[in-house]
Amino acid sequence: MIRIGLLSDTHGLVDPRWDNVFREVDEIWHAGDIGTVEVADYLSSLKPFRAVYGNIDGQDIRKRFPPKVRFMCEGTDVLMVHIGGYPGHYDRRIREELTSNPPGLFISGHSHILKVIYNKKLGFLHINPGAAGISGIHTTRTVVRFVIDRDKIRDLEVVEMGPRGRILKQP
Repeated sequence: MIRIGLLSDTHGLVDPRWDNVFREVDEIWHAGDIGTVEVADYLSSLKPFRAVYGNIDGQDIRKRFPPKVRFMCEGTDVLMVHIGGYPGHYDRRIREELTSNPPGLFISGHSHILKVIYNKKLGFLHINPGAAGISGIHTTRTVVRFVIDRDKIRDLEVVEMGPRGRILKQP
């Protein structure tokens, strides 16, 4: 069993409350648009860190992280990209892989829209954690935590980090 903290679209924001939010997870995953190496360094100082780069990320981030990762985690095949789309409307760059070799868990960011959807046709869970940064189209900043237990994904929770545009103080 492994506990995962998942976020996306930080766009250079380091929120000091992430220390509390991710305290009980085993790993932190970032689905792109990290924004700065400071964000990556901060998150990797908290827990083991996996990430992909997004469309706004510069060469400093692109040198450290790939555009796509696929790996096994506790018996679950995980595929993570930044721009992925959603069931029925997957991005052309990932559609073939999803349909010909579906993972157990597909993670993407980019839209700034929180989505957790089970794709019945292809048999996998799709998670977009929304956006954890303060800029973009979203209204509420979100991160997601969940457990992977062998081939089961469970105990998924959405953590609201406050309204877009500002960081709330520590309680």
